[in-house]
Amino acid sequence: MPNPIVMIALGFLIGCVASALIPIMKFDRRKSTGRTDHRRRDIMESVVEQRLLQGPRFVCVGGGTGLSTLLSGLKSFTRNITAVVAVTDEGGSSGRLRQEWGVLPPGDVRNCIVALAENDNSLNQLLNFRFDRGELNGHSLGNLILLAACELAGDFNKAVEALNRMLAIRGRVLPVTTETVVLHGETVDNEFVKGELEISENGSRMKRMWLEPASAKPLPDVIEAIPSAALIVLGPGSLFTSILPNLLIEEVRDAIRDSGVPKAYVANLMTQRGETERMNITAHLDWIASVLGAMPDYIVVNQTPIPADYLALYRERGAEPLYLSREEERYLERNKCTIVYADLVNIKDGKYLRHHSQNLAEILMSIAREGRD
Repeated sequence: MPNPIVMIALGFLIGCVASALIPIMKFDRRKSTGRTDHRRRDIMESVVEQRLLQGPRFVCVGGGTGLSTLLSGLKSFTRNITAVVAVTDEGGSSGRLRQEWGVLPPGDVRNCIVALAENDNSLNQLLNFRFDRGELNGHSLGNLILLAACELAGDFNKAVEALNRMLAIRGRVLPVTTETVVLHGETVDNEFVKGELEISENGSRMKRMWLEPASAKPLPDVIEAIPSAALIVLGPGSLFTSILPNLLIEEVRDAIRDSGVPKAYVANLMTQRGETERMNITAHLDWIASVLGAMPDYIVVNQTPIPADYLALYRERGAEPLYLSREEERYLERNKCTIVYADLVNIKDGKYLRHHSQNLAEILMSIAREGRD
């Protein structure tokens, strides 16, 4: 039986979340005050809202930290964002909830919803709160709220839609499918691996990948969003466990490939131990092209040197920086993939290398406008 103290504490925290969300949700300030400064603020907010509503349409495909980093910058330029999130996560809190409750992994979806919210800083502190003891040890509050919403709605997608509306996010977050799917692969040594964790450990040795069930259907809204986009963005994110799982769903792959919409791949800053170690940028891109059936039209690549102390730290973890060589540049030019260099390095919380979300968003906006023109 659940510890009542734990449940009371959880109820209190959920109440705090609800209270914190009230000022975020839309309301008419003109009814609350007639002061000039508030009227001016309303006018400015209306102007900004109109600008965002008229922004280009983006379909962003991925998962994990990379996609949420991109979204947090892109929301400053447009509300017309559809984030398509992989649902094959098996680690941490998401993996436990998937196993114990049979729910789709909520972690990546939660991160993307928070990234697109109007006030992501306060929401991050609440929804990313992680319990460190008792039966809830290791679970984040946001994952539990999404689980509760799923239980109430009886459907994972309806739960996600409810959170989208409740947080008045700048765009939409969609799981790529609501079916339970599992990653499978075969290595160059003819070994078969199953699940995201095994795939991640053997990514650089993979020969082929597939999803089971192979007949998994995407969310209809995912397919509907693709043809009207100004740009389809792949990444940044883990190649084999965040980006490719979305493209392994046949209808998604075909819709993206045949849409005629420009496609941009955002290269990672570093390789990942096990998953992409010893793989250069074109090796990443070749995997995407082989699964998608087409080479992306653009590739966005970091050109900023990584600080030496962080470079040393990441090398201790088996990661190396990803920069294009002259040979790779010529390869991409032959394949008509336009290279876009940008300053993309950002140090988050003094610990982690992340893409600079604002710089990345500005680059993608330029590409979208170029394609539209």
